[in-house]
This record gives sequence, structure tokens and C-alpha cells, in this order.
Amino acid sequence: MQKQGRFWGESTAFLALFLDNIGVFVFFSGILVFTFNYPIEIILKHMIPGTALGVLFGDLVYTYMAYRLSKSTKRKDVTAMPLGLDTPSSIGLAFAVIGPAYVATKDPILTWQLGMATLFLIGVVKVITSFFGSLLQRIIPTAGLLGSIAGIGLVLLGFLPLIEIFNEIVVGMVALGLIFAALMGRMELPGRIPGVLAAVFLGAIIHFILGYAGLLPEFQKPTLKLALCIPSFSFEFLESLPKCIKYLPIAIPFGLMTIIGGINNTESARLAGDNYKTRDILLTEALTSLIAAFFGGVIQTTPYIGHPAYKKMGATYWYTLLTGLLIGFGALIGLLSVFLALIPRAVLAPIFLFIGFEIVHQAYKESPESHSPAVSFSFLPVIANLVMIILTQFLVFAAITPDRLPLRLQVLHQSLTVLSNGFILTAMLWGSIVALIIDRKPRQAGIYALCCGALTLFGLIHSVLPTGETYLPWTAPNNINCWMAVSYVLLAGVLFIQTGRLHEKPERNMA
Repeated sequence: MQKQGRFWGESTAFLALFLDNIGVFVFFSGILVFTFNYPIEIILKHMIPGTALGVLFGDLVYTYMAYRLSKSTKRKDVTAMPLGLDTPSSIGLAFAVIGPAYVATKDPILTWQLGMATLFLIGVVKVITSFFGSLLQRIIPTAGLLGSIAGIGLVLLGFLPLIEIFNEIVVGMVALGLIFAALMGRMELPGRIPGVLAAVFLGAIIHFILGYAGLLPEFQKPTLKLALCIPSFSFEFLESLPKCIKYLPIAIPFGLMTIIGGINNTESARLAGDNYKTRDILLTEALTSLIAAFFGGVIQTTPYIGHPAYKKMGATYWYTLLTGLLIGFGALIGLLSVFLALIPRAVLAPIFLFIGFEIVHQAYKESPESHSPAVSFSFLPVIANLVMIILTQFLVFAAITPDRLPLRLQVLHQSLTVLSNGFILTAMLWGSIVALIIDRKPRQAGIYALCCGALTLFGLIHSVLPTGETYLPWTAPNNINCWMAVSYVLLAGVLFIQTGRLHEKPERNMA
């Protein structure tokens, strides 16, 4: 019975981790193909195999760490740290970097290289910050750090997948019921069939029945061909690095988030009984992201939240080994392409909803209760980005440029543009400012406001260009960046004045 229980636990953990990674690939590919009309061939032959190598190497290293810990402690219940593709940054990169870059250049190869270069920048940020991640945790308020990613969880991982569910409402609702029952309600299906696996099979069957019956307008017949997709090591993408400077506002926060997340996940594993070295965990995720970039990958790897959950399932290090091997070698022989063709997006959308809700829950839970307004405030730039994603699609399809809109709508479009550009870094800084104000630390909040003003001048946040590019302050196409910088300076001045008033109050009370 013990072996059977361990087998079920290992199998369930493997399916959860494997399907989570497959889900990221499906949604990432779907966003690029259906939203931006990016060629699917580049994704399947280059992006996915290179990205999968990062997962393969990362899971192999984490498997070895768990095996080594098991031998040194003489324990058989050691659970490996789960590693996979980072969901928020994959969706963010698709919508904020790769998709817009393809729309602007119409060059799929250059766009792919820009994605590789951006991942390289993320990897560099992760390597550097892995050595002082704990310091960053102390400097940046939790509300700002987690609130920005929670905004992505609620908006990009919540709202956008909800649209996919309603695009295929029958398939989506069946999958949603099964997945929510399994993941949220922790209910067991007959025969202890994993709810996620049941949702994938049943949802896919309904999808293809409706598709072949001509009842799904976007249905495409799957191509089930295996083909070798061996990624090649290359330095060519480094030539695109100068063009990727404008994506630093995206690369820096995403790198920071996974490093801080890695610290928290390592601590979570320690409390669950598995004591890994934090530096080893962080450097592994950083280096595997860099490796993926050199082989054509565009999505970063990260240790997943939920080590204690995998441990409760009874998983050891076999589930990470199997996941890494199947993801890595499956991509090389084209097996992942078959999975992507067979699993409809509406089936996996509820998983992203669940992940998004968990990220939002974590942001509010880990932040002090008084900081909840700061967490909520950090959602707003992400919402602006969502509006721009949808609005841009309509404007492009209708062949309408912003200068042809009525004046009032031109002003509104410009406001949405500056709110949307650099939205992750903006959300982090805004959440930090509000958290510090709540803690009655106006001087520190004022310093953050000055940082916002400085970043605004260069377009690192609030870029006035539709593409979100950075620029030197005097080369901006208009003076909006200067006015925004002045506004942040005035905000800082207001906060600094409050610092003086806080120091004056005790003296008045003494008098």
C-alpha cells in the first residue's frame, strides 16, 4: 500500500508539474499566433526547444540536489524543488515584448532574437540579484514587490484566460468545473483520477467533436507530425541587445520577482523539512535561464511555489526528473508540438485562473494587512496595459492611427500609453510608495517618487512612445516626459514636507 501510495503521489506531482509547463507553452504560443499573427513554425522549431532545454537542465539540477540531500540525511521522503517556466513573465513577455516587436518589425527572426536577448537580460539580472536578494527584500516593501505580479495574476492570468473560456464556452466550463473542484475544492474524482488530467482529456474530446462538427469558428485540424527540433547554440542574438534596452523595465522586475520568489520557496521547503541552500536554488534558476537564451529560448525558468504541496502528495525527486526529461527530450523530437496541437487553450485556461488567484492571494497574505491599499493600487498600471492590448488590436484591424482620433480620444490614448509602458516597474514603485506612506515613512516614499521621476525622463516607465522604447530626455518626441517628471518631483516635495511635520509634532506635544 505504501508503494502504491507513493506511486500515485509521484504520478500526481509529475502530472501537475508537467501540465503546468505545457500550459505555459500553449498559452504563450496562442497569444503570439492568434493575437499577433506570429509564425507558428518559429515557435515550434526554435522558441520551444530552446526554452525546454532550460527546464531540462534546471529540473536535472534540482533532482540531483534532492538526491544528494536524501543520501546525506538518510531520508527517503526528501522532495525536490519543483522548477518550470515562469507563468507571469511568459504572458508578460508575449504581450509586452515579443508580440509588439513583431507588429513593429514584421520580421519573425529579429523578433525571436529580441526575445532571446530579453531573456538574456533577465538571466543577468537574476545572477546579479541572487547574491543580495535578501537585501532587496528589506529595501522594497512586500506590497510593491508582490503587488505588481499580483496585478499580472489578476489581469493577464485571470481576465485574458477567462476570454478563452468564453471563446469555447462548452469546453471551458467543463474544464473549469473539473479543475476548480480538484485544485480549489480538493475533491477526488472516482478512481482517484487527477482532476487536471480528466479536464484535459474530456475537454479535448469535446473540443474536437465540436470542431469537426463545424461548431467552432477558429477550429484548426491538428498536425500530428514528429520532427527533430534540435536547438543550436548561438551568440547572434547578442547583436540585438542594444535594441532590448527599452525592455529593461520588464526584464528587471521579472528577474527580481523570481529571485525573491526563489528565496521564499526555499524557506517554504525548509519549513516542510527539506533544507536546501538558497544560493544554489537561485543560481540554478538564473543560469538555466541564461542557457535557454543561448539555445533560442525566450521564457525564464523559476522554482515553483508549492513545494509543501508536492511533498504532501508523496513526491520525491522522480517527479522533477520525469518532468525535465519529458519536457526537454519531448521538445527535441517534436512531441511537445503534438501536445500543443491536441490540448485546446480553453481547457488550460482554468489552470491559469487558479494560478492567478493564488498569486493575488499570496500578495495580500504576505503583505501587512494595512498595506492592502498599496497592493490594490499596484494593479492599476497592469489594467492600463490590458486595455492597451485589447484597444491596439481593434485599432490595427480597423487601420486607425491615434492621430485620426478626435482630440479627446487622442489625449485618452496618450494617457493610456504612458500608464501602460513599463507597467511592471511602475506597479512595483507605486505599491512601494503607498506602503511607505501607510507606514508613515514619507521621506522614503519621497525617495521612491524621485526615482519614478528620474525613470520617467528616460522612458523606463511611462514612455511616451507607443512601442515603449526608452530615449534620452531631450530626444523624446514631446515634452510629456518632462511634465511627468516634474509632477513626481512635486509629489516627492509634498512627502518631504510631511517628514518635517512628523518631526515637529513631538516638540509641540512637549511644549
